[in-house]
Amino acid sequence: MPFDLSPLWISLKTSLLATFITFFLGIAAAYWMLGYRGKGKSLIEGIFVAPLILPPTVVGFLLLLLFGKNGPVGKLMEPLGFSIVFTWYGAAIAATIVAFPLMYKTALGAFEQIDSNLLRVARTLGAKESTIFGRISLPLAVPGILAATILAFARALGEFGATLMLAGNIPGQTQTIPMAIYFAVEGGAIEEAWFWALAIMGLSLSGIIAVNYWHQRRGKRGEGDGEMGRWGEWEIEMMGD
Repeated sequence: MPFDLSPLWISLKTSLLATFITFFLGIAAAYWMLGYRGKGKSLIEGIFVAPLILPPTVVGFLLLLLFGKNGPVGKLMEPLGFSIVFTWYGAAIAATIVAFPLMYKTALGAFEQIDSNLLRVARTLGAKESTIFGRISLPLAVPGILAATILAFARALGEFGATLMLAGNIPGQTQTIPMAIYFAVEGGAIEEAWFWALAIMGLSLSGIIAVNYWHQRRGKRGEGDGEMGRWGEWEIEMMGD
């Protein structure tokens, strides 16, 4: 009987989709919160990072209440004949929710490291916020955003509790690598558990090694913090022209 590799493919497609969604949501939320000065900022911040603090099973339970047959989203989808629960889409949603805080906080930290004087001068020159974001803030925050993306992918890849609550453990459909490890150990299949444990460690470490290698190569080419600062100054000069 051939070895079932479906947990690998399911994990990859759910974590990649979750990372893709989290990438845009995390950057947008981080940049918005960077300049937000309105009421309830602490509350909004708490909501954004809550999945990082709450137990994954609690997150999964709340998602189940939201997307279940009797939940608000579930009722909207019922006439369409579409369900999130017990599907790999549910696994992707759970992974997105739990990975979002890492993407958001790391991207926010990257934006906060940018010299505020560069942004202030750009606004003085009449640059639009979209131009400032695309030509100054985003390029300067690339190293931090790349690190955030890898962290989000690793977190999505290793998600277990919330995914089990929302998507269940259906071999060939929703069973991810963490689930395969858990149920292999529960069933006494230690060799299978070792295989999947090494596989997920290899995937996670590969991403971290790739980022470190990129940073080292970038440093050797002289693209350190000083170079990135000169990039921002050059962009401002172009705006002034």
